[in-house]
Amino acid sequence: MKHVFLLSAILAAGVMVAPTPMNAADTSGPMRFVLIPKTVHPWFDKVNAGAQSAATMLSKATGQQITVEYRAPQSADVSMQNDIIERAIATHPNGILLDPLDEKGNRSTMEEADGQGVGLTVFDSPPPQGMDVTGVGADFCEQGTLAAERLVKLIGEKGEVAIMMGVPTAPNHSIRAQCEQKVFAKYPDIKVVATGIDNDSIETAQKQASAIMQAHPNLAGWVACDAAGPVGVGQAIRESGQIGKVKEVGLDNLNDMIQLIKDGVAESSASSRPEMQGYWAVVAAWQKAAGQKTPKNIDTGIDIITKQSL
Repeated sequence: MKHVFLLSAILAAGVMVAPTPMNAADTSGPMRFVLIPKTVHPWFDKVNAGAQSAATMLSKATGQQITVEYRAPQSADVSMQNDIIERAIATHPNGILLDPLDEKGNRSTMEEADGQGVGLTVFDSPPPQGMDVTGVGADFCEQGTLAAERLVKLIGEKGEVAIMMGVPTAPNHSIRAQCEQKVFAKYPDIKVVATGIDNDSIETAQKQASAIMQAHPNLAGWVACDAAGPVGVGQAIRESGQIGKVKEVGLDNLNDMIQLIKDGVAESSASSRPEMQGYWAVVAAWQKAAGQKTPKNIDTGIDIITKQSL
C-alpha cells in the first residue's frame, strides 16, 4: 500500500499532471512494456521481480492494466539481443526497458525503437550518448571504486591483484573496470597482473579465475565488474583451498554472493540494488509512455554487504 500512497502523493504534487502532448499514448487503456536484459542470469531475475512489483503498483494506483514482458537472450550476445529488440519493436509495446550489451552494437536497434515511436529506457547502464533516454542504475564508477578501495585495505596496500571484467563492451562493466584500475594505480605497491572476461557467466568466471590463480601463485586479491564474476571467483578460491589467502570483494547481491560472504570466502560486496533498478525503470517508462518528461538519470544507490550487515 505504501507504493500506492507514494504515487498518490507524487500525483498530488503535480509532478505528473502536466498537459499531455498530442502524440502521447492513450493512457486510459492497458499498457505493455518489454524488459530485455543482457542475458539469462539470476541478477536479472531480481531486476524482473522489481519490474513486476512496479507494474502491480501502477495497475492498482491508476486502474490501468500495466504488464511487463521479460525477454532474455540465452547468452550475452549482441546480435541475439538486437534480434530480441527488433522483435519487441514489431509488437508495438508502450516501451522497451533495455540493459545494452554494447552501446555501439545496440545503437541501430535503439534508434529504430525511437523511430518507431517505442519509448526506450535503459537500466544497469548510463544513458546512450546523444539520445533522449533515461538511464536507471547506480553510479558504476563509485561502485567499482568502493570495491577496489576495500580490497586495497584488505591486502595492506600491496600485492598482486586481478580483475574479472564481465562483458568488456557493456557500458557499466567497462566503467567499473576503468575506475578499479584507477584506484589500483594510486598505490605503487599494487600491481594488476591479470584480467579475466567471463561474459556474465559464473562457470566461465570460475574457470578463468582458477587458471589465473595457477599462473599467479602470489595473487593477493580479486575484484569484479559484473554479478557473475565474483561468484565464479569465489568458487575458484574455495576449490583451490585459498580462503583467507586470496581476498575478494564482490559485486551485487546474488544469493551465491551472499553465501560466499557468510562463509568468509569474500569479505564484502558492493551491490547496485537490482530490484530497485527494475522498479524505477518501469516507473520511468510508464511516465514516458504517458507523454511526460523523465529524468536523464535515476540513481538507485549502492549497498555495501558484509557479514556484519547480513
